[in-house]
Amino acid sequence: MTQLTVAVLGAGAWGTALAIHLAKVGHNVTLWAHSATHAEQLLVHRENRRYLPGVALPSGLSVTSHLPQAIAAATAVLVVVPSNVFRSVLHQLNPLLIQPGLVHVAWATKGFEPDTQCLLHQVAQQELGDQALLTVLSGPTFADEVAKGLPTAMVSASVLESEAQFWADLFHAQAFRMYTQTDVVGVEVGGAYKNIIAIATGVSDGLHLGANARAALVSRGMVEMMRLGQALGGQPETLMGLAGLGDLVLTCTDDLSRNRRFGAKLAQGNVSPQAAMAEIGQVVEGVKAVRAVKQIAERLKLDLPIMEQVYRLVVEQCSPKAAVQELLARSGKSEA
Repeated sequence: MTQLTVAVLGAGAWGTALAIHLAKVGHNVTLWAHSATHAEQLLVHRENRRYLPGVALPSGLSVTSHLPQAIAAATAVLVVVPSNVFRSVLHQLNPLLIQPGLVHVAWATKGFEPDTQCLLHQVAQQELGDQALLTVLSGPTFADEVAKGLPTAMVSASVLESEAQFWADLFHAQAFRMYTQTDVVGVEVGGAYKNIIAIATGVSDGLHLGANARAALVSRGMVEMMRLGQALGGQPETLMGLAGLGDLVLTCTDDLSRNRRFGAKLAQGNVSPQAAMAEIGQVVEGVKAVRAVKQIAERLKLDLPIMEQVYRLVVEQCSPKAAVQELLARSGKSEA
């Protein structure tokens, strides 16, 4: 693909990593930070010392805290902000676009909107209109590895195949493979639900329950993910791919996952969810996702037992051992 002008909105670890990759590919990239202080630090140090220490920003990557400047002349806008501010950022973005249908808009945010339980493509349609060119990017990725150029595979999903392909081409590089999809719902559900199960596996490993227990949580968590995905209109095949199973395995088995680390801290038994999040120092999306999924499950009458226990841990602050005992006390049933 020829060089394009790209705006990446959100200067956390993930937004910075994707901006670094796009700049290395050869695009003209502007990274937007909502904090002027954070933007100044990025410019001075040419490094995101808070979220990606030791990884230099390429010379072709500019930084600003002024949103109009960030998207000036941009033909592609990538939103990488926490789910709870996703709508707010799109609301600010809309009047700045020449026309929503002329600018390619994607997001690499994972989760549900906390207040409405909407999937993020629904929020994007509400804020930018049905004619907007919208795509979701997801998959098994850690920001640090992407920023360092390690091999990575993701999924680009849009109801318009041409849009999914546009973003796949935009990111294409020797060590970066982007597959395309049209099942936006399935990709979004996978990216959100895996964080809930990662909290559960973090608790399990923190309690030293063993590899058998972790494997059981991952496999039964996959069942729950597929159950929710199908109920919301997603395809089972999607959830068996990178955005579902791939992301689930990665997030549940490696301590680079902040959701898994959060669960491990809860397993100590004397750490509140608020204290655990403060120790991690970054957004733990599974905490927001489990609240949203709890309401969706009640509305749709879905049986999601691992999610229920994570909800008890995070919201009701029951003890980790009590949550495990509740799961183990469930009566036997068919695996289906």
